[in-house]
Amino acid sequence: MAFKRILVVDDEEPMRHILSAILQRAGYDVRCAASAPEALQEIEKDEPDLVLTDVRMPSMSGLELLAEVQRRSPRSMVIVMSAYGSLDTALEAMKAGAYDFISKPFQAEEVVLVLKKAEERERLVEENRRLKAERRQEGVAGIIGESAALKNVMKLVRRIAEVKTTTLVLGESGTGKELIARALHELGPRREGPFLAVNCGAIPEQLMESELFGHVRGAFTDAHQSRKGLFEEADGGTLFLDEIGEVPAALQVKLLRVLQEDEVRRVGDSRSIKIDVRVIAATVRNLPEEVKAGRFREDLYYRLNVLQVRLPSLRERPEDIPLLVDHFVARYNEKLGTRVRGFTADALHQLEAHAWPGNVRELENAVERAMVLADGPVIDVVDLPERLLEPAPPPVSEPAPAEPPVEVDDLSIKRAFRALELELISKALDRSKGNRTRAAELLGISARALLYKLKEYGIP
Repeated sequence: MAFKRILVVDDEEPMRHILSAILQRAGYDVRCAASAPEALQEIEKDEPDLVLTDVRMPSMSGLELLAEVQRRSPRSMVIVMSAYGSLDTALEAMKAGAYDFISKPFQAEEVVLVLKKAEERERLVEENRRLKAERRQEGVAGIIGESAALKNVMKLVRRIAEVKTTTLVLGESGTGKELIARALHELGPRREGPFLAVNCGAIPEQLMESELFGHVRGAFTDAHQSRKGLFEEADGGTLFLDEIGEVPAALQVKLLRVLQEDEVRRVGDSRSIKIDVRVIAATVRNLPEEVKAGRFREDLYYRLNVLQVRLPSLRERPEDIPLLVDHFVARYNEKLGTRVRGFTADALHQLEAHAWPGNVRELENAVERAMVLADGPVIDVVDLPERLLEPAPPPVSEPAPAEPPVEVDDLSIKRAFRALELELISKALDRSKGNRTRAAELLGISARALLYKLKEYGIP
């Protein structure tokens, strides 16, 4: 969300003039009021997106104005400012519902930066609201699939959603670990609280402590205002720490303390703040191996891994691909303004036979690309990305079976079964002259299951 209309409230005319010039230069539509009563009259005429008000004013203070704005114009955000600023005043304003607090004197860039942060927060809130509305239509947290593998995952998610216990979500990149974290949040008692997600690998190491735990004013260069960290912002809700394996060793000790004590200490502060947050972490790294290598603390690993959810890769649930394709077609028809009706049976077979190293994310990208480049309303094989048209690699040797021959004295049931399975598949393909649908019928399995077996045994 971008703010358009801003109401500046200050009893000093020079300050109103300065702020108006700064904000108009930044592209905002600015109105001014010399007092709180005058501001309320302006609000009655046209609700502003944001009210920037001084604290100390005659007849009615900025904190009293804040209360009236919340009553009369609840969608308007409020930021307070004061030359008499103190931590107590800031805390009082924040507790009363102000988004932020600015101390006078200030730099022009500081005012604009605070407004940009407020805009980003409102954008995230709006995006969160939109996603929740979409997920009410799509199912739990937008998780699509009817495969047994996914059903088992969702059964576990529903079972552990009610507890606050720290949970570790594992799975390959693109499998939907954040969706599982959102499902745990939405199915649990914290569903009305905030859900915040952060990619630990995307935060510069020198900023990560401040980002997670917050800082007080003056804690370091450019720390002009005290700031909450993500743990405080997520109080009463859920914090999803993606790529937890990227947290530097020096910060792992502090993270462990937060998980154990349910309290954070801002950078530069001497006191701790109690929090109530459910933490869900995720990673594609092998954390036990990271522990052995000395890159990840063993005690932190065990603290994160109290409950574990392991997501199957897309190649482990190929029967979900048609459902996912239908979902993505509907989504991108709306987003792109296209009228694609779906994929042909051959195109779906090609998608089901692909290994999908990038999992659901790769499938979504492939569907979007095909919809953009397709000539007609139905996607066929020729419309798919070239990488999906490459045949499966042929067997390494001549027509020798993919499985080693079973010795007479080999009593392994597993090896004998695989050899028999491969022989039956080969015979069915020979009898059907390569028609996979007919071969699947002869074998008494679904065409989808046969495709998976062909991929498993490396049969082109």
